[in-house]
Amino acid sequence: MPISRRTLLKTAGAAGLLGTLPGLSFAQAPLLEKTSLTIAVGGQALIYYLPLSVASLKGYFKDEGLDVTVADFAGGSKALQAVVGGSADVVSGAFEHTINLQAKGQYYRCFALQGRAPMIVLGVSKKTLPDYKTPADLKGKKIGVTAPGSSTNMMVSFFLAQHGIKPTDVSFIGVGAGAGAITALRSGQIDAIANLDPVISTLVKEDAIHIIADTRTLADAQTIFGGNMPAGCLYAAQTFIDANPNTTQALTNAMVRADKWIQASSADDIAALVPQSYLLGDPDLYKLALKGNREALSPDGLVPEDGPQTALNALAEFVPNFDRTAIDISRIWTNQFAAKANQQYPHA
Repeated sequence: MPISRRTLLKTAGAAGLLGTLPGLSFAQAPLLEKTSLTIAVGGQALIYYLPLSVASLKGYFKDEGLDVTVADFAGGSKALQAVVGGSADVVSGAFEHTINLQAKGQYYRCFALQGRAPMIVLGVSKKTLPDYKTPADLKGKKIGVTAPGSSTNMMVSFFLAQHGIKPTDVSFIGVGAGAGAITALRSGQIDAIANLDPVISTLVKEDAIHIIADTRTLADAQTIFGGNMPAGCLYAAQTFIDANPNTTQALTNAMVRADKWIQASSADDIAALVPQSYLLGDPDLYKLALKGNREALSPDGLVPEDGPQTALNALAEFVPNFDRTAIDISRIWTNQFAAKANQQYPHA
């Protein structure tokens, strides 16, 4: 396994030989422009964001010389607001947010992928909509999403648009991404829910919902969106990336290591690593959810080449007055950092 930045600097520093050892140079362990930073995320316990948790819990950020604080919010849109507002440096959020931001004249770029499919599931309540037959039955109903404007909200809007239903024909209710979402569905506060695992698997086990759209597999996601749909990722302002290229590379190294560790590890290993709160009181159910989502988790942090265009097409389908010609998709993503990370860490 390649030597981590932390080990390399510690060893060289102890010897007083940084930059003078044979074969060792600053180029191999570039100095970080920023070592202490905050990553905002909306629902860290979700499997959607598992690579972020693994990178933190396994000490991969520390290996890269980073002191990372993860700020957890109720949904992706709240995490986005944190970085735009300046209280966070980087977002662990949905890929398509970079497109929405550019449409508002704000340039943010994805540099490390966590998910290569959205992993979002839309289900209707068997309690309040027991006779559901078609998407038209959702008109006038309350749909729970992690937060208004989040990726779950976007996925539902796209699904509705495909069936001739406007977002204004339903009511979107923010329910978070944990136990609160489950309670909202159980108690009848919402008629349908768009959420992720382990929330969805919990409701399925209880026979509380009927699934009508599922993007946990590549095949289903490609059918719904018309191509590869990049999902969870790390993104930051272009100004941050330009000012902190070595820090951005270090973040990417940690995330790619996490992606690879997840692919090489068993559900038991992963369940043993994450906090008990992630399991929602049912470790076996969490492990089942891990298996169901593994294909959707990125194996290498790289954005699929057709992914950005798929995401742009999806947004243009349902965002009112969205001008896709005004978007330069080459500016919303890069595989530069992930490609380099894969060279440095070819294995888990």
